[in-house]
Amino acid sequence: MLPHTQSMTSPLPSIFSPKLPISHSKPIFNYKPRFDPPKSLLLQPLRCSVSLAPEQTHLQSNATTKSNKPSPAEISRTIMELSSVGTFSTTAQDNWPLAVGVRFAVDPEGTPIVCLSASHHHFANDKRSSLNVQLEQSGLRTTQCTIQGSLHRPDDEILLKKIKSLWAKRFGEKADNEFIHILDVQRVLQMDNFMEDGAWVSSSDYGLANADPLKDSAERLVHEINTNNMEDVLRFCNVFVDSDVQVSEAKMVWVDRLGFDIHLYSPQNDVFEVRIPFPREVTDEKGAKSSFNGMSQTAWEVEKNYHTLEFEKVKQLKKIASKVQ
Repeated sequence: MLPHTQSMTSPLPSIFSPKLPISHSKPIFNYKPRFDPPKSLLLQPLRCSVSLAPEQTHLQSNATTKSNKPSPAEISRTIMELSSVGTFSTTAQDNWPLAVGVRFAVDPEGTPIVCLSASHHHFANDKRSSLNVQLEQSGLRTTQCTIQGSLHRPDDEILLKKIKSLWAKRFGEKADNEFIHILDVQRVLQMDNFMEDGAWVSSSDYGLANADPLKDSAERLVHEINTNNMEDVLRFCNVFVDSDVQVSEAKMVWVDRLGFDIHLYSPQNDVFEVRIPFPREVTDEKGAKSSFNGMSQTAWEVEKNYHTLEFEKVKQLKKIASKVQ
């Protein structure tokens, strides 16, 4: 149980809820009031009323559960829906590999539709092809997926009409029937960042997966928190992460329905990545903000020794780079 109403009326911090300083008439979005008890009160027993919190912060270690992160299939679907350009690769007529930049749309199952323009005459008759799509996240990480499959042109008029509708919705222009191609997905390689190992995804898992529900708001949320609430991000690392690494700076990388990723920077210029789960899965931006606020409040209380540690800390920390001094 978390203390919510105390005999002292000082409010608790919140990332997204506006707070009103006494000296201001307009809400200050990121104002965080200090909670320093009067000296006279320190000599008396603290009285408080306790109520059940609607959403308590019970974190689980990434070392003990894999459900704290979306599956590679879900991440791949998210990348494909947030992107519209990629690198299409196949074999040219001289048997050399050839790659060209293309625009693409996706159907409801995530199947890529590409327009190859006049360049497709350079390709060999071998229809085996791939499409690499990258998604930069907060300028800190580039996650990507590579779809391998067989390229063909749609010959069904009804299907062609649907594809042209998808293309028009994506780009606001008509697609030329002669240049439309479908890349039937055989398998997908998903990578969290450059120089990292990838995970293979079957075509069935990819087709059945859904893009993350926070995909359209994730970038904005991360930018907002990194810009206005760096203190909270650093506190998350100190309170929710079990590590001997001294953290001098912390930046949020991405957020999804199950939690968020943070990059930690040490005084020695090493860079680490940690995954901090939400107390429970969220389904929209409002739920994510609510979880952030609850975790911010809990972390603040733990830091101030107003709240005991009632959750298991995250223990999995991944070193990803050493910054050049």
